Order: sequence, then C-alpha cells, then structure tokens
Amino acid sequence: MEEEKYQTQSKWQGKASAELKRMSPERAWPALANFCNLHKWFPTVSACRQVEGVPGQPDLFRYCASAPVDYDESTIKWSEEKLLTIDPIQRRLSYEVTESNLGFKSYVATKQLVAMDSGDGCRIEWSFVSDPIEGWGLDDFLSYLDSSVQLIGKTIMEHPSLSATTT
Repeated sequence: MEEEKYQTQSKWQGKASAELKRMSPERAWPALANFCNLHKWFPTVSACRQVEGVPGQPDLFRYCASAPVDYDESTIKWSEEKLLTIDPIQRRLSYEVTESNLGFKSYVATKQLVAMDSGDGCRIEWSFVSDPIEGWGLDDFLSYLDSSVQLIGKTIMEHPSLSATTT
C-alpha cells in the first residue's frame, strides 16, 4: 500500500496503490482497460455502462452509479466520466469526471499497472489531480482512494479468469 498527498493552493493531488502479487501487468490489464466494466472490479459500483464513444478509444463516456441507500433513489451516487487517454503499451489510462452528484468540480485521474521490482506481480497506481471536493477533506479522500484501490486489487486477484495466471 502506498499513499502520497500534495495540497497546493487550489488543487489536490494524490496517489494510492495496491499490489497484485503473482499477476503480471499484461494479465491484469484487460480488467482496467475495459473502461465500462468498473462494476466488475469495484463492488461499490452497481452500474457502469457506455454512454457514447468507441470502446477502447479516447472520448468514450461512461456512466457509473452506486446502489441506492435505504431504498431511497435520491441517495444514488453517480458520475459521468470521459476516457482521455489509453495506452496498452504502458498499461495506463486517464479519465475525467465530467458530471456527478459527488461534489467533483474538476477531477482527472490516471490508473496504471506497473511491474513490481521483485518480478512477483504488479501494482495498480491510481493518481489524481482535482479541485477540492465538496464535502471531503484531502486526508479523507486519500483514505477513500486507498481503500478503493485495495478493494479493486483484491477483486481482480480473486477473479477466476485472472487469479490463476502468474507473471
């Protein structure tokens, strides 16, 4: 687990990571590269679907939402996100939140798979730059980011089609 934070006058920046032991970056890449399948890897996301664009290409838009809390439809947390870049060689993609009810005004994130120096797997690195997020403190958001990337990493590691593959 790695967590870094930076707070400038008007922007927040940070990074969190999770290790995928005994899984090569090449094997884990399809899980992250399919921009509209976040709900498969991030259990708190109940829906993720393509809105417009070409799968695997920049300018693809996705809609993500959580399940309603207490059966109250107004508690659904949602965002629309735009794929900015995708690089299968570097196994990196970046995206921005274009609309949401989560307090984001400006948020750009990058997710990348990096081989571990030990040669025994890879690491998901999730970094971001944003305006301060309404309703959050930077430390609280970094804690959320860290727990989110840990959960995504754990889910990918436990996925039957990926977990049996080694580096």
